[in-house]
Amino acid sequence: MEFKDYYDILGVQEDADKKAIKTAYRRLARKYHPDVSKERDSERRFKEVSEAYEVLGNDERRAEYDQLRKYRGKGGEFEPPPGWQGAGGGAKNGEFDFSDFFASAFGDHFRQSTAHGRSSRGSTSSEDLFSRRGQDIEIDMPIFLEETLKDEAKTIQYQLPHYGESGRLQDVKKTLKVKIPKGAVDGELIRLQGQGAPGFGKGPAGDLYLRIKLVPHPLFDVAGHDLTITMPVAPWEAALGATVNIPTLSGRINLTVAPNSQTGQRLRVKGRGLPTKTDKGDLYVVLKVVMPKTADAASKSLWEQLAAKHAFDPRSELETNS
Repeated sequence: MEFKDYYDILGVQEDADKKAIKTAYRRLARKYHPDVSKERDSERRFKEVSEAYEVLGNDERRAEYDQLRKYRGKGGEFEPPPGWQGAGGGAKNGEFDFSDFFASAFGDHFRQSTAHGRSSRGSTSSEDLFSRRGQDIEIDMPIFLEETLKDEAKTIQYQLPHYGESGRLQDVKKTLKVKIPKGAVDGELIRLQGQGAPGFGKGPAGDLYLRIKLVPHPLFDVAGHDLTITMPVAPWEAALGATVNIPTLSGRINLTVAPNSQTGQRLRVKGRGLPTKTDKGDLYVVLKVVMPKTADAASKSLWEQLAAKHAFDPRSELETNS
């Protein structure tokens, strides 16, 4: 079995912190997303990146994975150590097309029963062999944040199991146009009745379940229907106040920064988040005061004058009685 080097897949070091791992995942997920990537193996790379983040982004699974790396064989071959049963940290079957390596490392209960994101919700009964309900299908539906604002259908393709007189045949590709319900959130399951695998005999078709997957955005973090963006401001903008132009999902807006603003201060922009069933979430702007990387002699002189005239101790709260 081929060993999966998740650190190499994400392009991070073994001691990378969570922020570095998340940043690498966001960049690669957007790069290889099948809707935008023109690379021939984009779908495979997208799944690899998702699987790598599923492991390295979870403390428990990452710790288990780091232990398993010690047993990596020559030539990239891998066999788990005797008696190994990975807990997996609570990942659910069906969230990704897990590789054989993932299933072997973190438990067979994470392996999907069939390929292409299909689950086995549909039941099979020997008493009802010639007339039974079709299999349910579950697939991920990646969505860009910008798409949540659009009132238009999205085209999806998925595989349906196909049977003939000789038994299981090659899967059939099906295409649908789906309108995402307003207010859908990351991880939500959308049920499309009768769009799953065809039934046998007089049995009805199964259902299609779409799991909403919000594609990571390079600027915005998501919490429910609210968005958060970190906004750099110059020291003089924070001190004197300013009007800054900031991006939102629906276009740029001007935002007023009050005088004497601080790093970490959160400003709320009402109604600039993701749609809810009846309204929209909010956008939170977190200020980050950023110093110029260089300063000429005149600028340095002004800073020295300010330091001499202003009796300000930013570390006064750190004083102790000792």
